[in-house]
Amino acid sequence: MDVLTELMQRCEERLKNAMLQSDVSALDDLLAPDLVFTNHLGFTMSKQDDLDAHRSGVLKINQIDLSDQKIKVLQDSAVVTVQAHIIGSFNGETSENDFRFTRVWAKASDDHWQIVVGHSCLVA
Repeated sequence: MDVLTELMQRCEERLKNAMLQSDVSALDDLLAPDLVFTNHLGFTMSKQDDLDAHRSGVLKINQIDLSDQKIKVLQDSAVVTVQAHIIGSFNGETSENDFRFTRVWAKASDDHWQIVVGHSCLVA
């Protein structure tokens, strides 16, 4: 496994932990200012939308189990696909679902990468 693939795995692990802890500071660092995320309902969300959902407690993630992760490293970007079983709540409603995520990471500086585009869908 090459160095950049390992780096992407660490970035993804940091993202997972930030989501579980609703760590807005870490999420702020991991998400690009101009992030565009399309959720499983087809709505687009900005970085601020995501941070606000965690900050307010509207979104609470209790457990994330990842599988089938694939990482494709390009020059100054990487594409990650991963399946996730997520247990949590949104607006106080408990939820447990399987999702497929696709994320595009871009190199912001030497060892700093951020998500610029994300997409999720429900897995049947």
